[in-house]
Formats: sequence, structure tokens, C-alpha cells
Amino acid sequence: MSDVVSSGVQAYIERGKELAAAEAHRRATMRQMKFDTIAVHGIYGMEAALANQGSLNEPIYLSSAQHFECSDHMEAAVSLQMPGWIYTRIANPTVHYLEETLALMEGYGFDGEVSAYAAASGMGAVFIATSPFLMLDDSPIQNGHRSMARPNLVATPRCYGGTFMLFTERYAKERGVEVRWVPEPENIDAWAALIDDNTRFLYGELPSNPTLNVIDIQALADLAHQHNLPLIVDSTVATPALLRPLCHGADIVVHSVSKSMTVSGLGIAGAVVARHNIPSRVGPDELRENFALYAKVLPARDFGPSISPFNAMMTINDLRTLRQRMDYISHNAMQVAQFLDQHPNVERVYYPGLANAEGHHLARRYMQLVDSNNGTGEAEHRYGHLVSFTVRGGVAAS
Repeated sequence: MSDVVSSGVQAYIERGKELAAAEAHRRATMRQMKFDTIAVHGIYGMEAALANQGSLNEPIYLSSAQHFECSDHMEAAVSLQMPGWIYTRIANPTVHYLEETLALMEGYGFDGEVSAYAAASGMGAVFIATSPFLMLDDSPIQNGHRSMARPNLVATPRCYGGTFMLFTERYAKERGVEVRWVPEPENIDAWAALIDDNTRFLYGELPSNPTLNVIDIQALADLAHQHNLPLIVDSTVATPALLRPLCHGADIVVHSVSKSMTVSGLGIAGAVVARHNIPSRVGPDELRENFALYAKVLPARDFGPSISPFNAMMTINDLRTLRQRMDYISHNAMQVAQFLDQHPNVERVYYPGLANAEGHHLARRYMQLVDSNNGTGEAEHRYGHLVSFTVRGGVAAS
């Protein structure tokens, strides 16, 4: 196939550069705004509205595929040399608005470039965030042989049940990946002891679902980076309104968006948000340079876990009030946790906001209501919606 670019294709490439520059300018402008403004508008501004019949809100593009002006336009878009969405399994304008909003929210306060990929569910996001690192070792062939060593991942066992099943059943049993559970996730040395030459990433949750355990993100990020590994953090329970792990050294953040980030119950979604230029021992340069984009146009294109435009729009609408909702529901959850903590029939309450909770000091360090002020110049501490507890006497008593 010839590498020569026709004049027609080149014209579309140049147009694409102009479109990309305009969007980058809009993105840079929105990064200067407050969190609530970002949540309401994302990158959808006046020019986008005028291009969409004056629609005040982001339109839902329910078409399965993009129409092109001509074959040159198609060639430029399909070869990723100009912005285009091509096919809804790969990309979609409505989904793009959601991804840009998520990237801006999760990257709020982070001094660096951030990109996002929106998945059909939280587990779709966890899969897309982790599976690219579990490829066969692609290092240069030595003495006529390539290393076929068994890859491993190091993770907290205090994680969401779906994640536990993905790691143990799909990765370990079906693919031969070694899953190394950290026996004491609060102990950084316990993580360090499990890392070797075949480790691909570290994985944690803050707070974890359902036992609300807390990890030290900054310490884990420092450890991961010492070994040229990415740190992946599930921040579903906190949401960007209370915690943005990228600001504390994490490389990739995953969300089940249909927990706290959405409230209507009308859609399900997941998100992968990554900073640019992440560390990794495996994979092409594109994986490191912009992981979310790499995952979107290659692994996700082939596995197909992308979100529908309708669910993307439902999510966009719910995100607009995220900060206020996380403030209210965190306040309510704290009252419930305090009530249960004093109840004679409750054996233990799991809530990071309680002063007697394991990891409370870390929760106070990391979980704060964005753009809040308690009157003394400090942010308000909020700990999310999820409360768990055990009843004295076990199942029979409960």
C-alpha cells in the first residue's frame, strides 16, 4: 500500500488540525473554570451548540455510523489523521462529550494532560484499564528467544466483587495471569514484597466496596513508579467530587459511573481516566503517551465494551449536580454511620468518616469536598454514600 497522501486527504488532515486546535483551546479554557462549571458544561460551548441547531444541551447521536463527505474524508478519519467518530462501537459525538467532561472533572487540579474512555459499565472500564498490561512480554528478542514469563499483578483483596472475579476467574484461571493479593494493603512493604520483574501494575480502591478500606495513594504511586509500573485506582465510591487520585500520583482511575456519579437510575456506565505519559514495562509508546486514547481506538475497538449514546447522555445530565449531591449524601451517610456505631446490636460499622475507622487518617488526607471551605480556609471532609456494618450474633441475629 502506498504511503503517499493524496491532496484531497491532505486537505481533510489540515481541516482536522484546525478542529483539534479549536477543541484543545476549549479544553484549556474549561480547565480554568471551577468544578461545578465543568460539570455543567464540559467542552460543549456556543460554537458546538450553533453547529447542532442551537441545542443548549449536548445532543444524543443515536446513529450507528458517521456519514462522510467523500472517500478522502473517510480515509483521513479512519486513519485517525483527523477527528471523526466513524462507528459508535469505536466513538460517538455524545460519548465524546461525556469523556471530555469526565477527563476535566477527574483532572481538576492536576497539572498535566488527562484523557478518558467511557465504557458500557464499571467492569468494562476495569477490564479495559487492566488487560492491555497483561500482554505477552514485547521486549526485544534476546538470543533468538522472547521472554514468555507469566505476568502478574499486585492488588488489594479488599476490592469490588466484580473486580475480584475478573482477576481470579478470567485472568488467573482462564489466562494464567498470577494475581498477587496483598495480605496487608495498609502496609506499603507488603506491596513491595510482591513486586518482581514480571509485575505489570498495582491496583487498589479508595474507599473499597463494600468494606470502605483506604489505601495510601501517594505512597503506592511512589512505589509503583520506582519499578516503572502504573498505579490503577478504582475511585467509584469517592467520585471526582471528593477525590481525584491523579492529583496524588495515580496513573489510571476507573469508575463505575452508575453508583454515585449518576442518580437517575436511567443509565449504566464506566470510565477509564488516565494521565498522559504513564509508566509501563510493556506495550507500544502509544500506550504510555495517551493510555485512554490507545485503549479506545485499539483494545476497546476490538473487545467492544463501549457505552451507548443514550446512556452517555443520561450520565452527562446527572454529572451536572455531582458536587452538591456528594455533599448531601455524604452528610446523610455520616449520620447513619454514627447512629449504627452507637447501636447495641451492631458489631462493627465500616465508614471511613468515623474517627475510629481503620484508615480514617488517610481518608481525611485524601477525601475532601472539592471547592469547599469550612470557614477557616480548609476544605470540608466528606466520605461518600456507602456504609456497611455487621450485626452482633451473625446471620441468625440479623
